[in-house]
Amino acid sequence: MGLPDAGAPIRIGSRGSDLALKQAAEVSDHLRIHGPGIVVEHVVIQTHGDRVLDVPLARVGGKGLFTKELDDALLAGTIDLAVHSLKDVPTACPAGLTVTVVLAREDPRDVLVTASGATLETLPPGARIGTSSLRRRAQLLERRPDIRVLDARGNVTTRLAKLDRGEFDALVLARAGLVRLGLTDRIAQVIAPDVIVPAVGQGALAAQSRAADARVSRLLCLLDHRPTRLATLAERALLARLGGGCQVPIGAFGTWRDGVLALTAIVADIDGRGSVRGRERASVDCESDAADAGTRLADRLLGDGARALLDRARAALGTTGGDQP
Repeated sequence: MGLPDAGAPIRIGSRGSDLALKQAAEVSDHLRIHGPGIVVEHVVIQTHGDRVLDVPLARVGGKGLFTKELDDALLAGTIDLAVHSLKDVPTACPAGLTVTVVLAREDPRDVLVTASGATLETLPPGARIGTSSLRRRAQLLERRPDIRVLDARGNVTTRLAKLDRGEFDALVLARAGLVRLGLTDRIAQVIAPDVIVPAVGQGALAAQSRAADARVSRLLCLLDHRPTRLATLAERALLARLGGGCQVPIGAFGTWRDGVLALTAIVADIDGRGSVRGRERASVDCESDAADAGTRLADRLLGDGARALLDRARAALGTTGGDQP
């Protein structure tokens, strides 16, 4: 069954990077497949996170680093929906907005990109690995305390160019982004999720719209992917309970199949000196079940010592927590 009458053009807002534009085009293609008469217009919006490139992400702070300006455009009515990497979307939406659909997830794993073809195990001591993520930094140092982790800001192509110029010996990136950009030939190693636990929502796309916009909700309804929505909802519930985001090293990875949710999570020491890990497996039939599973695992992590790691990370960074995945 196709989508209802398309009506006026749908204005899709996104950031302006190559990856963001690819993601917006992916949503556009889905809309056109289900509703051939739909007319889509793309609107590029620069966010605060795109403008501030000389400060590590963990120290920029604030909620919605890559989403606030798109939220504002939705609330002002200048766009009809915003396409985000779900990992960038705060767990609490601004009043009047909703994550309308979550699309089928691309591979959520992290990858190592090296010019030499070296893997995480074969990189020499002192190798310089670039990443803007505290989650990746903490887990890298826990496994390889002999390497150097350096901040790497900018979009994917910018970071790859820095690698090619010799500023880094390796980069850790999301495989999903390289898949969408057609750059999988750059991957030296796909990192197992039990080695580096992915970011909450990594690999998934979210389409956000005004909660009262019934027309856009109807147009988007067939794009929602229930297994991805339930898995990532559990991840995001865990993140919300821990009060984490870019300011603290938290990872979570969930899968949902045949009514069963399997969720793995980590809270790591900022300098790689240890971590608290946990798993949850539960029957999940609805969104509230998924959220409960994520909250339960978060509470167990806190009881197992994660609170001290979170407090230490926030103190080291001069932050007070907050939700900015």
